[in-house]
Amino acid sequence: MKTARQIAFEILNRIQKDNSYSNLILDTYLDKSELNQVDRAFVSALVYGVTERMITLDYELSRCLKQPLKKLKPQVLTILRIGAYQVLYMDRIPDSAAINESVKLCKNNGASFATGLVNAVLRKASANGLTETDNLSLKYSVPEWLCNLWADDYGNDNALSLLESLSGSVDTVIRINSLKTTKMKLVTLLEKEGFESMDSKLSDDILVVKGTGALHKTKAYLDGLFHVQDTASQLCCSALGVKKGETVLDICAAPGGKSFTLAQHMENSGVIYSMDLYEHRLELIKKGAQRLGITNIKTVVNDGSVYNEGLPMADKILCDVPCAGLGVIRKKPEIRYKDPVEVDKLPKLQYSILCISSKYLKVGGTLVYSTCSLNKAENENIVNQFLNEHKNFESVPVLSCLKRYAEDTDYVTLMPHLHDCDGFFIAGLRKIKEV
Repeated sequence: MKTARQIAFEILNRIQKDNSYSNLILDTYLDKSELNQVDRAFVSALVYGVTERMITLDYELSRCLKQPLKKLKPQVLTILRIGAYQVLYMDRIPDSAAINESVKLCKNNGASFATGLVNAVLRKASANGLTETDNLSLKYSVPEWLCNLWADDYGNDNALSLLESLSGSVDTVIRINSLKTTKMKLVTLLEKEGFESMDSKLSDDILVVKGTGALHKTKAYLDGLFHVQDTASQLCCSALGVKKGETVLDICAAPGGKSFTLAQHMENSGVIYSMDLYEHRLELIKKGAQRLGITNIKTVVNDGSVYNEGLPMADKILCDVPCAGLGVIRKKPEIRYKDPVEVDKLPKLQYSILCISSKYLKVGGTLVYSTCSLNKAENENIVNQFLNEHKNFESVPVLSCLKRYAEDTDYVTLMPHLHDCDGFFIAGLRKIKEV
């Protein structure tokens, strides 16, 4: 059987090679593994830890090497990162064990030629310890451009708090399926399967779940009694204010979590058109709806940036656009390494989707524009431009009970350190007349 470190090594190599999300690859590997819960937790800690701290780890390793990191074989660099993370961040693991196991990884993965190098570099890293620095990029392992963006957009204090929130474990949050069960029943069922559940301060339909098992393999999950969804996404659905019997469009719906929550708000009545550009992603929505017992969702292949005459006029529209994901770095740490040039291209697409989506809204109807990004260029700037160019729409306050990070505004920007959830932007727009 493969060891925990071997599996972590394979996962990290795969993330680098495929440029994929760490959580998806991690879940795939763990589902196939025969590891016990302790070792599974160790794999997760290594994968997320190395990914989160890569800038810092590479800096510390470069101090111990005579050659540039880019000249190392990929598998050797991965082994060094795994070893350095244990040495520098995992106090419960003896440095000697971390170094010896890293040498074994070399021998077991076609890198025996590097055993001496790995041994020497990690011993030196152990002796040096972490560098003390005031450089935020190095301290929090976040690119300079992102540190500067958050400081410019949200002020130095909020930027620092955001950076501090990025590392460490994140609780799993679920949405209780009110169509099938109650909170009391679900809490009891989850407890029997080894999971502790706690209430959320922000909604009665939210549970924060703690446990080391596979939540998606529980009987409660398989029976459709909940779906996993962060608090921020659930608040986004609440902001739309859907009612029984309405026609609702979920413009960029896959994998379907928000459509599922909206369906529960609507008590499985009316109709929700859940859309995505790709049929295979719509299959995720169909399967999820079937598991949850939801029957008012219709899936539609649709390009949100192109007007579709076949769509009906809607009472409510959720326009949760593709974004940089800078609000969910806690869960997907590799997002921090995105090319800022690619991030800068997003607002044009986002604005196009918002403009097209607004054409499907009835007079008096509400549209919620949202992203899981923390970047004014993708958020406030988009909505402000839309309101300036569409005088038949007005801004409406959303989630007024929630604390704003700065000025008083109709919009809300959710932040991990203020709201204990993903970073998220939510704005409400009402159509007041035809043009």
